[in-house]
Amino acid sequence: MTLPQKNLLADEASPYLRQHAQNPVHWRAWSQAALDEARTLERPILLSVGYAACHWCHVMAHESFENDEIAGVMNRFFINIKVDREERPDIDQIYMASLSAMGEQGGWPLTMFLTPDGQPFWGGTYFPPRSRYGRPGFVQVLEAVDKAWREKRDSLIQSAGGLLTHVAARLSATQPKGVLSQHTLLRLADGIEGMIDWNEGGLKGAPKFPNAPFMTTLWLSWLQAGNATHRDAVLLSLRKMLAGGIYDHVGGGLCRYSTDAEWTVPHFEKMLYDNAQLLRMANWAYAATGDELFRIRIEETIAWLSREMRTEHGAFASSLDADSDGEEGLFYTWNDQELANAFETDLPAFADHYGLAAPANWEGKPILRQNDEQREREVANHSTVADLKAKLLAERARRIRPGRDDKVLADWNGLLITALAECGRSFGRNDWIDQAAQAFAGILAAAEGGRLPHSILGDKKLFPALSSDYGAMITAAVALFEATGDTNYIGTARALAEQLDRWHGDAEHAGYYLSASDSKDVPVRIRGDVDEAIPSATGQIIEALARLATATGDLALHEKALSVAEHAMGRASQQTYGQVGIVNSCALLLEPLKLVIVENPDQANLVAVANRNPDIRRIDIIVPLGGSAPSLPGDVVPPTDKPGAYLCAAQTCLPAVTDPDELQRLLRPKAG
Repeated sequence: MTLPQKNLLADEASPYLRQHAQNPVHWRAWSQAALDEARTLERPILLSVGYAACHWCHVMAHESFENDEIAGVMNRFFINIKVDREERPDIDQIYMASLSAMGEQGGWPLTMFLTPDGQPFWGGTYFPPRSRYGRPGFVQVLEAVDKAWREKRDSLIQSAGGLLTHVAARLSATQPKGVLSQHTLLRLADGIEGMIDWNEGGLKGAPKFPNAPFMTTLWLSWLQAGNATHRDAVLLSLRKMLAGGIYDHVGGGLCRYSTDAEWTVPHFEKMLYDNAQLLRMANWAYAATGDELFRIRIEETIAWLSREMRTEHGAFASSLDADSDGEEGLFYTWNDQELANAFETDLPAFADHYGLAAPANWEGKPILRQNDEQREREVANHSTVADLKAKLLAERARRIRPGRDDKVLADWNGLLITALAECGRSFGRNDWIDQAAQAFAGILAAAEGGRLPHSILGDKKLFPALSSDYGAMITAAVALFEATGDTNYIGTARALAEQLDRWHGDAEHAGYYLSASDSKDVPVRIRGDVDEAIPSATGQIIEALARLATATGDLALHEKALSVAEHAMGRASQQTYGQVGIVNSCALLLEPLKLVIVENPDQANLVAVANRNPDIRRIDIIVPLGGSAPSLPGDVVPPTDKPGAYLCAAQTCLPAVTDPDELQRLLRPKAG
């Protein structure tokens, strides 16, 4: 079969794909029909992978894909397929791993050349239209690949088949079970500690990413072994990020990464997943330190999410673009005159708390950031600074806004729902918990036959879901159960776990595949073991099963989670630093904590202590006086005729605690 010789992206649900709908390139979305067309015409595939907020994706689109001459070369030689990596991370991960196996540095836009059967034989990332930056020009690349395809086709097909086999062995294989041990996490945390930049936080060098999976490893090491150095690495990193240019000080929220080692110049795109993970970590940090910086940034970030990222059904959009009016960071940056116009007589007060930074290689306007003293002054004078920032926010609202990618992703929303529910408990903000519940309901309402979609945009849904969607949403359901006491969330979590088993479980019962069994357009079904900016699908699934097993006391589910974790650790041992999400979730599974509190809801002193002391390892179950309590390990049912808190680690429970101060001491991590 052959598809119409025109661009076919106009009707796609992805905003990123629709950004390319007017290109003169004859783009197709990734589909069985597009793959069939390549086979019929015996043409190689030019695969271009990106996402809506990606700056260099926009650059390559403007330079090459909007160029009639270059588009003509693409149309003449190739079947051109566009992929939104956020819609199809399964496709993205296969070909990103292929590029890595070729010895090339990955990134987006990802540009890969495939045989008509979808096997990769060469690739790269961004290519300029003509040779520069020491990189070959895109037209030169296209012509060279076409020549190689015509003259060396058999050799290319053979090497492509070997490469895909290698990638499948890396990403899909079943390995012997590994040993689950807390020492694995502690050794990993020690290794990460050696990478920490003790001046600026984060990992040494540039660019600098928040790297939530690494930060979680360090935090767990502190919780489990009392390593205060690991705790301090996380706190330093968070404080530096939240004062740096990577944080949007006017509107709230974290940008994706910093291009420099001082967190000053961000890549200005703002992603839902980064901010979900920031909220969770800042919540832990506030509980551990009482530093008001973390509370302020949590409130600002949730205000931004509520104001700018909620969609009509209560769930949250994916991202905000790095660019506005054709320029990266234009929406977020300021010069001295613009600040003077915005503040008039208040400018000196603002300058006490913020400065403008313009590093040597930055071509845009200066960026707002704070030094350590300014950060501390803001915390001390928060109400005054908040009023000043509100003026700047109103002034910024007059500008052309960055584009918003409106698609709702189930897994990213699951991460945020969990964070909102946890922060809502810690800060007594029922409105945050309500937002989490509305987002959860919005995702579930889009399900069909009990199956989640991966992506939702208005009436358009992308089925089937990925295993990461089920992992994140199961964890979100358990977090909402903890926050509300509504057992319907546990029933929903169990139903989602059944769908995960049915569509993603492997034949050996050794784990799960990222793509569903009825996804017919994937060249390889991969496990989803490798972390990106968020924990891997496998890591999220193990955490979800561990938390659901602890919440329900289901020993069979716990044993199942242990089996999945052992197989995952067998695979993760080959490349631990790329799979810390698996190590973190296995640590949670090995040391689950369960806290059951029986108390009068009108005098919830014990509950207040639990809420003020969040612990990623712990599941909290609140039972009203006279209610029905769950069984503790050993099938012991706590009495519900009097208040008490029952803390259990694995199969061992401590005596009941009735004094809030004693519970506080019990729940506080012990420093080493």
